[in-house]
Amino acid sequence: MEQSQLLNHLFECLDQTTLLIEQHEEVSYLEALCLTADNITESMIKQENLKSQLKPFYDDFFVEGMTAEDIRKAFQLVLLKGMKQSAQPQHQITPDGMAIFMSYLLNKLPLPKNYRLLDLAVGSGNLITTVLNHLDSKPEQTLGVEIDDLLINTAHANVTLQQHEVELYHQDALRPLLIQSVDAVVTDLPVGVYYNQEYAKSFALGKTEQPYSHYLLIEQALNYLQPSGYFLGLVPNTLFEWDKDRQLHQLIQNQAVILGLIGLPESLFKDSRHAKSILLLQKKFEGIQPPEQALFVNMPSFKNHRAVANIIEKINQWLELNV
Repeated sequence: MEQSQLLNHLFECLDQTTLLIEQHEEVSYLEALCLTADNITESMIKQENLKSQLKPFYDDFFVEGMTAEDIRKAFQLVLLKGMKQSAQPQHQITPDGMAIFMSYLLNKLPLPKNYRLLDLAVGSGNLITTVLNHLDSKPEQTLGVEIDDLLINTAHANVTLQQHEVELYHQDALRPLLIQSVDAVVTDLPVGVYYNQEYAKSFALGKTEQPYSHYLLIEQALNYLQPSGYFLGLVPNTLFEWDKDRQLHQLIQNQAVILGLIGLPESLFKDSRHAKSILLLQKKFEGIQPPEQALFVNMPSFKNHRAVANIIEKINQWLELNV
């Protein structure tokens, strides 16, 4: 089966079974998607009255030679359809181009053999599964945190359909995490003011009138990183512009080394005001020296293959010299 046919086949299976469950169980499209994913992964149809209609789709779902990345792409299309209907601002998917580029960077870092990977804002699981599908060396343990009820269920459906082992924690990522420290954090930071101003005061960056969630999550990431561990975060281009009192700058200077800030093409974003960059930090440890010159580059449009290749070559050269 050709790639486009396979993607269409997987989408149709997921979409049609989701629509059947949505209609008969009187749940939302995204809730129905989670239920159909559970049926597939557990090889058991829990909607008794729909067995005869669902079973033919499930029997044909798995195709010889298909990969986890094929399932991820199809699941992403179904997710996008559901998210358009739900219209909740926190229900957003990290675009493929950004996620694949982050996996490229992670592949270049000198992580230990049995490294542990954490996503502090796992959302629907698209970023973490894209990264896992493109890593040369898989982590020994992968963890994800998400506070939203529907998103954590969607992430579970996403990772289990792709047969990834990801430990998911349904909680506020800024609360204490019952995990060991990790070697790398990769995350798409939600941007905005943190809802619990009183609790935010327990963070160095939370003692202002409007504590920013994305600032606090950077601090939390550094809290749970091993010494010399790496942080790769999608951050707003305005990250340091908002840092009027330079508290974020001071925290990073005290606890980490800024390795780079890579501006992503504005064409990836519907609104240039929401454009993001990839912030690359390394937590301080004895013997770690900051690079003479951090990596500050702006990526051209991913459609401009020659320009992208030139920038990638420069990034590779910088990484070989400095990481």
